[in-house]
Amino acid sequence: MGAYYDEIEIEDMTWDEVKGVYHYPCPCGDRFEISRRQLANYEDIATCPSCSLVIRVIYDPLDFEDEPPDDEQDAEQSTGDESEESDDDHFEDALEKLALHEGVKVPPVALCA
Repeated sequence: MGAYYDEIEIEDMTWDEVKGVYHYPCPCGDRFEISRRQLANYEDIATCPSCSLVIRVIYDPLDFEDEPPDDEQDAEQSTGDESEESDDDHFEDALEKLALHEGVKVPPVALCA
């Protein structure tokens, strides 16, 4: 896409805690918006919800690499403070239950990080 209204550095944008987006004033009177998850997904186009203008956000994607993907963040919000098993625990449970032949179990193996 080459028709950007402007290119703005992330440092010039303002973080909105309530909406969970970075924003920057748009000439139409509204604000360009982009979320941390969009930035983590290498999306660099902030849109204005009121008009057709877009800006390109200049930022370092490595600053947002620890942002959880959409499905993980939604799962965390829906489960609240419930304790969850890690993926390693599920993997170890699966190995304990794995049988190559009837009656023959696979011995537990050490996981490498």
